Amino acid sequence: MKKITLIFAMVVMATVSAFAQLENPVTWQYAAKKTGKNEATLYIKASIDGNWHIYSQNIKPGGPNKTQFSFTSSKDFTLVGKTIEPKPITKYEKVFKMDVSYFENDVVFTQKIKLNKAATTVKGKVEFMVCNDTSCLPPSEVSFSIPVK
Repeated sequence: MKKITLIFAMVVMATVSAFAQLENPVTWQYAAKKTGKNEATLYIKASIDGNWHIYSQNIKPGGPNKTQFSFTSSKDFTLVGKTIEPKPITKYEKVFKMDVSYFENDVVFTQKIKLNKAATTVKGKVEFMVCNDTSCLPPSEVSFSIPVK
């Protein structure tokens, strides 16, 4: 009886662990490209699984958590303007009782910087919320470090 209970417990733990790993539907990739002697563009790409989506940076209050980027201050670079996003999909969502803008599959955000030094590393974080047609996961925060050479 103890063996059956132990085996059952192991199967349950393995199943829970497998489902926990599946509940990470967004992966992030980062790159930088010098666009001039003292300029560069950062590329921040979200790859979004299946029927999931992340929200635009431009969501009105009362809706889902918008995607937000924050960059750690440095003497090595200066941000030029705001983080740019492509045109999102905009639809009415009953849950929020408003039009919301979001991205599916892949989305690339860009941020221009002015370099005060030939090479640097840009650090920061992205905060985002991911949802599908039936549920949302709690907001997540991911730190990044992007080398600029």
